[in-house]
Amino acid sequence: MRTLLTASDAKALLERMFRAAVASAQPALCVPAHLPSPPQGRLIVIGAGKASAAMARAVEDHWTGPLEGLVVTRYGYGLECQHIDIVEASHPVPDAKGLQAAEAILKRVRHLSEDDVVLCLISGGGSALLPLPLEGISLEDKQAINVALLKSGASISEMNCVRRHLSAIKGGRLAAECYPARVLTLLLSDVPGDNPMDIASGPTVADPTSCADALAIVRRYAIELPVFARHVLETGAGETMKSADPRMSRAESRLIATPQMALEAAAEVARAAGLHAYILSDAMEGESREVGKVLAALALQCARTGQPFSKPCVLLSGGETTVTVRGQGRGGRNVEFLLALALALRGANGIHALAADTDGVDGQEEVAGACIDPQTLERARSLGMDPVEFLDTNDAHTFFERLGDALVTGPTHTNVNDFRAILLT
Repeated sequence: MRTLLTASDAKALLERMFRAAVASAQPALCVPAHLPSPPQGRLIVIGAGKASAAMARAVEDHWTGPLEGLVVTRYGYGLECQHIDIVEASHPVPDAKGLQAAEAILKRVRHLSEDDVVLCLISGGGSALLPLPLEGISLEDKQAINVALLKSGASISEMNCVRRHLSAIKGGRLAAECYPARVLTLLLSDVPGDNPMDIASGPTVADPTSCADALAIVRRYAIELPVFARHVLETGAGETMKSADPRMSRAESRLIATPQMALEAAAEVARAAGLHAYILSDAMEGESREVGKVLAALALQCARTGQPFSKPCVLLSGGETTVTVRGQGRGGRNVEFLLALALALRGANGIHALAADTDGVDGQEEVAGACIDPQTLERARSLGMDPVEFLDTNDAHTFFERLGDALVTGPTHTNVNDFRAILLT
């Protein structure tokens, strides 16, 4: 490989890595090997998440017996199925369609027998798509809580802890409703650490956390809760299902696609192009701009000294960073990471990067992420844009759109969290 690549060549290589990561987590590839044996009773398929419609289609394509069901996915992510109803609803802020879908799912799994099997298809985004609150908490309350959590800077694990304890379907409650039927949950992980209870807030998974834990998170981030929602946490009325509960005894979960698998697929593309590929972590968390500074320091160390990695190489990472929204911009954790990375790199030669969400949506935007190159800051300033100002106002989406460096994929029908690649040539 040449010592330096052109900006267009580097961008094309980074995009090939990203596409390989997304392709590795497609439900058509991941679901079939994990389907259950035909039950003596009925097979009921339910699910929620950005990949749930694609997962449902994969089930139908490989199941020979009778089946029925309902899954809910994000607007624009639906696919046609013959026997499984597909409902589209709002994400990341829930709406009435999601509420109605959650109610319909609960109705479908009640009064099942021990001969029945419930196949639950769960992927990232399911928390917002199953917004069924506990009695006394309205949908409007749930929407306001979601918005506050998204802006707070709380980690995904912390946000989901709060969501579980205010929900009538999460935190194992869905599995409890299925009992005595067997429940098999297939999971596409979009959370750091791949903990099943954090994927869509664990509707079929026992939850070791408590209302007191959720209340501590609310206080830590100064999140305003409606009066009754706070009462639920303070009194313990929102306690979730625990592993000792007999209704959880027939519930099993399997991880079928993870961020690590996606990063390994990207690494293979890099190695085929003559690069050393290093997976730093599949579970990075923290403020997007701070992670950008840290990875910039690592990249500069590699470029200048060959330590700890010599170039040409690519540094890969996954996980889910956070953005504490203080400005009036359009947000986006991947683009905020990239803008902070570019500022810290200061146009260093031979360093290019891509960061994007594998579901095709960065924050609330129909944009997956973006790319940077050594000329990013110079090009921005030539257009009269101050990169620091865009970072301060959490408006990196606008910054990269104006440069023509936004990465738009449309629905990917999967979700294995954020993808970051820093290319050193």
